[in-house]
Amino acid sequence: MPFQNPSYDLGELLSMVADGRIQLPDFQRPWKWDDERIRSLLATVTMDYPLGVMMTLETGGSGARFKPRPLAGVTLEGDPEPGQLLMDGQQRMTSLYQALKSGQAVETWDGRKNEVRCWYYIHIDTAISDDGDREEAVLSVPEDRIVRDNFGRGVVLDLSSKEKECAEGYFPLRLAFDIGATQRWMWQYAANDPERQVKWEAFTKTVLDVIAKYRIPVITLTKTTPKEAVCTVFEKVNTGGVTLTVFELLTATYAGDREYFRQNGHDFQLLEHWQKILEDLSEHRAFNGQDETERLASSDFLQAVCLVATQRRNRAHASRNPGVPVASCKRKDILNLPLEEYLTWAPQVVEAYHWIARFLAAQGIFKYRDLPYRTQLVPLAAIRTLLGVATDEPEALDKITRWYWCGVLGEQYSGALESRFPRDLEQVIAWVRGGREPESVTAATFRAARLDKLQSRNSAAYKGVYALVLRQGCYDWTHSKDVIDATIFEEQQVDVVRIFPKAWCEKNGIPADQKNSIINKTPLTTHTARIIGSRSPSVYMRALETETGLPANWLDDAVSTHLIDAADLRAADFKKFYATRHKELIALIEDAMGRLTIPAETAPESAADYQEVE
Repeated sequence: MPFQNPSYDLGELLSMVADGRIQLPDFQRPWKWDDERIRSLLATVTMDYPLGVMMTLETGGSGARFKPRPLAGVTLEGDPEPGQLLMDGQQRMTSLYQALKSGQAVETWDGRKNEVRCWYYIHIDTAISDDGDREEAVLSVPEDRIVRDNFGRGVVLDLSSKEKECAEGYFPLRLAFDIGATQRWMWQYAANDPERQVKWEAFTKTVLDVIAKYRIPVITLTKTTPKEAVCTVFEKVNTGGVTLTVFELLTATYAGDREYFRQNGHDFQLLEHWQKILEDLSEHRAFNGQDETERLASSDFLQAVCLVATQRRNRAHASRNPGVPVASCKRKDILNLPLEEYLTWAPQVVEAYHWIARFLAAQGIFKYRDLPYRTQLVPLAAIRTLLGVATDEPEALDKITRWYWCGVLGEQYSGALESRFPRDLEQVIAWVRGGREPESVTAATFRAARLDKLQSRNSAAYKGVYALVLRQGCYDWTHSKDVIDATIFEEQQVDVVRIFPKAWCEKNGIPADQKNSIINKTPLTTHTARIIGSRSPSVYMRALETETGLPANWLDDAVSTHLIDAADLRAADFKKFYATRHKELIALIEDAMGRLTIPAETAPESAADYQEVE
């Protein structure tokens, strides 16, 4: 990677910051140091101690181009194009600029994490003393330049005017690079006082001259540095603590697209575009949960767009390299996704997600929290985008549905997925067009014994089995006019309910795995769940009859839509219920995957023989 290693006077760097020759890439997060760190930084400079290397990136040329913005506290005239972007050193340079050059109070944090605005001074007597502590010599004062105590009622130090600064012997560091202002301050400070004149000479030599001659080494990446290399370097040297997302990096890249600006007269704002996409998809509960963690992720959307774009861009090379996926959505691929291609494919991917919402509803998945794998929607969106309405053909839809359930129940979409995404995209499309089954289908397995271990939403297969029960058409046991669909699911607040309640299981010695297994759970409304409570099934079945007014055989029919033999509930026979439903759910799984499950090596663990405890 080509780079240069110049060294700059601090004053020159601050001037470059002030006039916009050095700016930040827009993906840099705003950041400011706390007051204590700024005071320590200023002390370091006044003692000529090194503060570390900074890193910049040359702008222009054929390499990476990011939208620039000035450092915090800098006001630029017009819209100057920077010569360098500051990649590492934002906090140090921002602090030094605001404290030494800006002429404004410094925005920072105090020890209690409160936002404050401060001015910085250095006490002349302490600074020139052989026994003086330089860090103690540097002082921050509030914006009004008056230090108070006793809850603001007493004044400890008043530096609110030049006369008072001079009288107290505190030099304002904001004047350090303003020669004229420093000279005038010195005349006020020393006046006709020989002792103070001697002190000023010592102070000039030990502090002001040191600041003026202070040099900072800078590593400058040349303008030919590739974009992915720039981003990698930035994250390696950035000590801010939070890794930048691809979305943030791409936002800065797209905002700096010169051709888009030339054609439209303004920068492209990826964040605004993304907010409109989320609004467009907000009608679908699968992408619009209760908070931001239950919404379609920008990273997933970008991966889907990138899969489509790279597949279309690179398919011409496929004939020369058979068997090698031409689509890709690795980090570097997304960072190199041209804005023109994003704008071409993003609307079509949005339409694909509308289709996905309908697809998921048909699979019994109505809410984000019940989504087995959000990551599996990435290749699914790309498949729909590239195949279009062909995915609605019965045979094609059957194949896509089977692939989907093999991924869910085979638990294939956890871990590293960058290679699975393009492989599934290309193999599923080929399968729909008459090719052979994808590896994700042929390699998918489900062990019958796994059902006993599916106990919470942490498992994709658990959510999958729950959805399959809804998909095959089940009725609530009190709201039994229609099968549970998206409307009933939402309005009647359907959730997972234990068929044999927890308290009953614990009283009757049911093993924990069976008590908590998806086999002992089913989707029911909150109203039905309240009637069930902690009662024995034999008791709550009678209560349900009373509550609904349904004949016993009608209620039994509603129960059977959950793949449960109502007779087992009326007899409170957990052992028989569990074995029967285990068999029914396995058949449901095999139908969804289009393949046989792997039988348990032994029969499912059975509850010990028991006498029911009411």
